[in-house]
Amino acid sequence: MIEVIKSYFENISSVHRALILAGGISFFWIIELAIPLFKFQYNKTKHAALNIFFTFTTIVINFGFAVLMVLASDLVVKNGWGLLQWAKLPLLYELIIGLMLMDLIGAYLVHMIEHKVKFLWKFHMVHHADVFVDTTTANRHHPGESVIRAVFAILAVVVLGAPMWLVMLYQSASVVLSQFNHANIYIPKWFDKTVGLILVSPNMHRVHHHVTRPQTDSNYGNIFSFWDRLFHTYDASSMNQIQYGLDVLDNAKHGDIGYQLKMPFDKNIKSDY
Repeated sequence: MIEVIKSYFENISSVHRALILAGGISFFWIIELAIPLFKFQYNKTKHAALNIFFTFTTIVINFGFAVLMVLASDLVVKNGWGLLQWAKLPLLYELIIGLMLMDLIGAYLVHMIEHKVKFLWKFHMVHHADVFVDTTTANRHHPGESVIRAVFAILAVVVLGAPMWLVMLYQSASVVLSQFNHANIYIPKWFDKTVGLILVSPNMHRVHHHVTRPQTDSNYGNIFSFWDRLFHTYDASSMNQIQYGLDVLDNAKHGDIGYQLKMPFDKNIKSDY
């Protein structure tokens, strides 16, 4: 079974990757209609338009960095560099540990740094500017942030010595789990007490999208929830307290593409909140 997974992601086509992205959004979009957590008073399709625009800019940027990603992976594997190459683990353990560490460096670490470094935070603010967080918010990233995250993904490949099949598996899992944990769907408490101990759930991540600190500076995880518990960045605030957006922004402009694109360079927007 593990060999089948390895073979599939070694040879995954661009079409299949696109289907994973589109399929995830479509699936969670339908679930949101059936069992929403918050009954937003908004035009769901109009709201999605801006987020899908940012999704396409992210795809374009990632496509541009794909060549560097492949070169980096080929280089470390060929020369035996990186933690996974040195460890020479059985395939199952390489998959599990590799996926965990890719998530740690390529998602948790960069996400936390974006919240701590003011220059990077102003790019990440675009993601937090959404006042109607749903599954389309998952890919709402300013092009500048997409570059930052691509650089950290390459860093993860180099540090770990990750083969391309593992990188493709991680990126596919990351996309789907991000769409899931941003989805505006009702999740029962038993889920967080079981599956939620391993995977990030919508209940956990929506705390991160609260309008003010300290909630905003918590729950950085994307795939695995235990990184936040391990590094003491976990917050279990009640859903009743959650309000989306950022209090330093003009939240009425959450759907204004010009305002969002200029946000990182607008000196009138405070980076402290």
